Amino acid sequence: MTAFETQRRPVPRADGGELDTALAFLAFARECVLKKTEDLTEEQLRRVLVPSGTNLLGLVRHLTDGERYWFGHHVAGLAEYEDVDFAMAVPDDVPADRVLAAYRQACADSDAIVRAAADPARPTATAVDGEPRSLRWVLAHMTGETTRHAGHADILREQIDGTTGR
Repeated sequence: MTAFETQRRPVPRADGGELDTALAFLAFARECVLKKTEDLTEEQLRRVLVPSGTNLLGLVRHLTDGERYWFGHHVAGLAEYEDVDFAMAVPDDVPADRVLAAYRQACADSDAIVRAAADPARPTATAVDGEPRSLRWVLAHMTGETTRHAGHADILREQIDGTTGR
């Protein structure tokens, strides 16, 4: 079955300020990733369709680590997220709903960190490659990473059941 743009949604129209706009586009990218997991079985979420071994559930796990590392460690300075591994493999004994819930929670935590930081020019609490970056930089970086992986998720989902769209 091939469907055309069955998950298409418009991009955000938020333009009320730099922080609100940045968060709206990051939230949109996160939603695009999560939409690709909707209505799939555990097997479909874990199905490997490319030689690298990437699957939808692994992408979500990887993005969860990214949220925690960039916003938790770098922006908020939380040491507990300094050594995430960014792996895309999800152990068989970890259910998909737990991986998806962890991503949703990491996103909510990241948003709270961003709102608490408040100023896009605020420097990161933990240096990036030896020097601080701005919250603005972290938001741009994470939006880019999330949209890149949302594109991967688009392709994987289309291979699974023909569902397309952003």
